[in-house]
Amino acid sequence: MIKILFICHGNICRSVAAEYIAKNMIQQRGLESRVSVFSRAVSYEEIGNDIYPPMKRTLTAYGIPFSRHYANIISKKDLGESDLVCYMDESNRRFLIRMFGDNPKFLALSSLVPGLKEIEDPWYSGRYELVVEQITSCVDALLNKLLDEKKL
Repeated sequence: MIKILFICHGNICRSVAAEYIAKNMIQQRGLESRVSVFSRAVSYEEIGNDIYPPMKRTLTAYGIPFSRHYANIISKKDLGESDLVCYMDESNRRFLIRMFGDNPKFLALSSLVPGLKEIEDPWYSGRYELVVEQITSCVDALLNKLLDEKKL
């Protein structure tokens, strides 16, 4: 089984959206026995908090099921148990490197979609719909890549 960890700054918007978008796609594709996903933060700022309400509304509007969430920071154990650590932007990557050193498991989620530089932070931009669409495209590309490479 491949274990994918999604990372963003606070684990209340992008990474948790990626987690639930991926869980939905995995279920739709019948891949539950071959891949699992979870999400974490690189900051302590939002620890214990639920998904940010505007992101909840957007996930609901897109038909993405989710449950109560408790934001948490990435640990050394999380890193060790993950096959891929997908981050949303360059700031996330810098935090990861500061915390753990560079690691071949680190992957910019946006790197899988041509022309997409990074997944913007809707906390600042307010563009939750755009972010859900970006993440959906990236997660779809990630699952297709893993299937093409016969890793799933």
